[in-house]
Amino acid sequence: MALPLSTWPWENLGVFKYVLYGPLLAKVIYSREWEDVTRSSWCLHILIICALRGLVHQLWYSYSNMLFLTRDRLICRQGVGFKQIDREWDWDNFLILQAFIASMACYSFPSLANLPLWNSKGYIIALLLHIAVSEPLYYWIHKLLHSDYLFTHYHSLHHASEVPQSFTAGHATLLEHLILSVLIGIPIVGTSMLGFGSTILIYSYVLMFDFLRCLGHSNVEVIPNGIYEAFPLLRYLLYTPTYHSLHHKEMNTNFCLFMPLYDALGNTLNTKSWPLHKEKSSGKNGRIPEFVFLAHVVDMTAALHAPFVLRSFSSTAFRTRFFLIIMWPGSFLVMLVMWVLSKTFLISHYYLRDRLHQTWAVPRFGFQYFLPFATDGINKLIEEAILRADRIGVKVISLAALNKNEALNGGGTLFVKKHPNLKVRVCHGNTLTAAVILHELPHDVKEVFLTGATSKLGRAIALYLCQRKVRVLMLTLSKERFQSIQKEAPKECHSFLVQVTKYQAAQNCKTWIVGKWITHREQSWAPPGTHFHQFVVPSILPFRRDCTYGELAAMKLPDDVQGLGSCEYSMDRGVVHACHAGGVIHFLEGWTHHEVGAIDVDRIDLVWKAALKHGLRPV
Repeated sequence: MALPLSTWPWENLGVFKYVLYGPLLAKVIYSREWEDVTRSSWCLHILIICALRGLVHQLWYSYSNMLFLTRDRLICRQGVGFKQIDREWDWDNFLILQAFIASMACYSFPSLANLPLWNSKGYIIALLLHIAVSEPLYYWIHKLLHSDYLFTHYHSLHHASEVPQSFTAGHATLLEHLILSVLIGIPIVGTSMLGFGSTILIYSYVLMFDFLRCLGHSNVEVIPNGIYEAFPLLRYLLYTPTYHSLHHKEMNTNFCLFMPLYDALGNTLNTKSWPLHKEKSSGKNGRIPEFVFLAHVVDMTAALHAPFVLRSFSSTAFRTRFFLIIMWPGSFLVMLVMWVLSKTFLISHYYLRDRLHQTWAVPRFGFQYFLPFATDGINKLIEEAILRADRIGVKVISLAALNKNEALNGGGTLFVKKHPNLKVRVCHGNTLTAAVILHELPHDVKEVFLTGATSKLGRAIALYLCQRKVRVLMLTLSKERFQSIQKEAPKECHSFLVQVTKYQAAQNCKTWIVGKWITHREQSWAPPGTHFHQFVVPSILPFRRDCTYGELAAMKLPDDVQGLGSCEYSMDRGVVHACHAGGVIHFLEGWTHHEVGAIDVDRIDLVWKAALKHGLRPV
């Protein structure tokens, strides 16, 4: 049984907990329609402050996870995993709690609901109360929370997060946030009771309180060491993210709220604080990745699935949601800016067996890859990314779907031929993609219908299957391209490759492998019970209710992956596209060849066995 004040009363309500803001909103609407608006202004102020406080936490999260800006100043480099994200899912419970407390305060002290807009003297009083009362009181209570009993039953929840984030600041028990509510309230209520309170003071104090809490938990050192060297006393008046990270790491030092002065007075100041701050603020803490997956943006809405936008969204598989429509105009503006100014940038990372794997993104959206005038620019961006990876010491760089388009750069061949002395291995990963698709097929399959049959993947799938005596109906209008593939097969297997030119030819075949987007009309030729395997981007729409649809080729990363906290587009947690996984295998196996151009059919089984050997699993 949970101890008193260790859990939240509304923790089982899920998203319905936000209904608890309803009475405040109802009061605002009712007063605007039937009463004097000023009578409910305090309700409106509480709702606005709660929204702004949530925005402060979100903006700090977004900034600290823009790795292309912060990677060299990260304090803990591990990355935020799914377990921590789920644990902190309801980080904003304290906003509901403090909205209730603020409402009770306004009812109990009517003067709080009728404060002037501005009173400059109030800032001095509030600052004095914060320094003289809130800071030492927090320091003493915080030390007490680290005693065995209270830490085990209350404060350990906050410290369970391995990588501090702005949302970690709000992740604590009900008891701790009741204490923080008192600490925030002392300067506000005290100043108001003395007659110097103001509306702007409440806004600025509460938001600054949250700002500094998020600063300490941001996991990015943002305060230059030069400031503290120029003004040594300042280091006792304002803590840094590095300073607070030591508390999360070692826990028996650095207990202060925002002012290390009280740790100095209480003899709990960690002696590593200043040297470590100097090191982390230097901007020279980056680690060289050993594997890079070079991705691209799919479309306007998928861009909002980036890890630094909304953590609750990016940590689940991408699905079209209503709120994306509201955010679409912003995404469109970002697309225009990226088109003009941006270069390839770091978007996420994770660790596999203590090896750093990163995902870089080419700042181009899917539709741009099909604009004839944009191809040279895209190839230039990909080439620059490969050369940068080569320069810094990356072992393998794997190209995502459109970055290895055959018409764009020959599946990466263009770059390898242009730069024959590359140390980094360029990999399209399609060998594993083919292996995943082929191992999804029923073992007793005798006939398949293949669209996109003369593409790189289609060719490899057809050649692999015909050698195993599976009849392949290859949909293509080009007799020349069909015959070219047929000639690659052993003579005794030629009869298993059959050219067809219409979808009607597959009306009795229940195994379709789709490498080209097909419409509802084209799908209608499949017999009931057909399963659509696919390697087409974007995925085909599931029009047929009497058929089943496979997902894009993918594999689940090994269980020992660390710091992975975002989903790769529409993939589930821990699952990556097969071309990504193919690059990982290329790196783990230490293969020294480039995997570009046509797929080597003879290596399909070899790559599949290597994937299973290293702990990757089919989905």
